[in-house]
Amino acid sequence: MIQIISDSGTLYSQIDAKNKGLYVIPLNIIVDHKSYRDYDTISSTELLKMIDEKKVPSTSLPSVGERIDLYNSLTNQGDTVIDITIASGLSGAYQSAVLAKEECEHPEMVYVVNSQTLAGPMRAMVDQAYTMAKEGKSVDSILAMLSSSIQTEVSFLIPQDFSFLKRGGRVSSFEAVLGGILKLLPVMIRRKKKDSDESHLENFTLARTMKKAYTKMAEYMKEKGVGEGYYIFISHANNIDDALKAESYFKQQFPQSKIVVMPLSPAFITQGGPKCLAVQAIKIVQE
Repeated sequence: MIQIISDSGTLYSQIDAKNKGLYVIPLNIIVDHKSYRDYDTISSTELLKMIDEKKVPSTSLPSVGERIDLYNSLTNQGDTVIDITIASGLSGAYQSAVLAKEECEHPEMVYVVNSQTLAGPMRAMVDQAYTMAKEGKSVDSILAMLSSSIQTEVSFLIPQDFSFLKRGGRVSSFEAVLGGILKLLPVMIRRKKKDSDESHLENFTLARTMKKAYTKMAEYMKEKGVGEGYYIFISHANNIDDALKAESYFKQQFPQSKIVVMPLSPAFITQGGPKCLAVQAIKIVQE
């Protein structure tokens, strides 16, 4: 049997994942030297309250040992493992999973996949991998689906406070200062680093209003072929008003796509900051 593992970059809690039949390893959030497990021992509401109290959160990875223990538990019962991680470059989860694979008892039964994304598109790929595993599809078929789907993904982020991205090393100091002093909305895009599968965020455009930001994003998405068969995820950090406005706009622009609105996880809020808004698209490609 094939078991699908991921992390809370999917916006799944361990409880929700277990109820579905998945295995999710939570990312960690550190506040005042205390470590919390994403979703499981801290909620987004609790984290936002801490931020309002001027506390500064940071993220850290689960222990490699936790992943090794899970790999061993599943492979020792004869299961094959596919672990789909948050994008390398945006998190160290992929490198952690690769190390766990090397150190586990049956590395030949473990496949680690860099999703090259996070949040909604990552969740869509994990869900499809799980469905295929339940249908009895082969490891090669699932890996092929993941590889093809990754190529269709587009991700944007509109931060409200650049200090969170700067602390996490997701943007340069120059971009953080630029975003802080200009009275414009910065739109970030996820791109792969040159000659690498690692991802990073870079400036995509500056807009005077949210509507103009949506317009620029939609133009780019159409150029990339987003349309029928795509999922468009709109995720937010306690910013439902802007999320619903974005949902209305993108429904008009992409009537044949499925629009999904989701709240972001504590770990994502730690990186993107309060009120940030993510707009992402992906097409699940299965031959």
